[in-house]
Amino acid sequence: MILRPATRAELPAVLALLADEERVVDPASVTVTEAYERAFAALVDDPRNEMLVLVDGDVVVGCLQATYIPGLGRGGAERALIEAVRIRADRRGGGLGRELMLRAVERARERGCALVQLTSDKRRTEAHRFYAALGFARSHDGFKLAL
Repeated sequence: MILRPATRAELPAVLALLADEERVVDPASVTVTEAYERAFAALVDDPRNEMLVLVDGDVVVGCLQATYIPGLGRGGAERALIEAVRIRADRRGGGLGRELMLRAVERARERGCALVQLTSDKRRTEAHRFYAALGFARSHDGFKLAL
């Protein structure tokens, strides 16, 4: 398994992972809109963002987005925010999610981050158990405002 930044050619596979957590979506069926193109370009052009893919051979089996946030807390250290964590539905249960997260945490540590944080929908109780097993602790309540 290789963890690396996603390429433009892998954008349909990433969007397929994000489209449905419960089933495998064929990347060829995904429409890559101009908005997705702009968002992906902004991600890859920003040194504080990474769209990472976990690749097995030539198949994208997982992804996540890492954003590195500067701050004055924790001695001025960066923190990593992890979002959009997905493993292909047909590849779950074999440790790939754990591998993906451990490698992402290591990337953050190597970058000098003092903290890795994430949010998860309150309804995703299995994901919460997964993150807790990796050592993540519930420490804050999150709030969102849709615009």
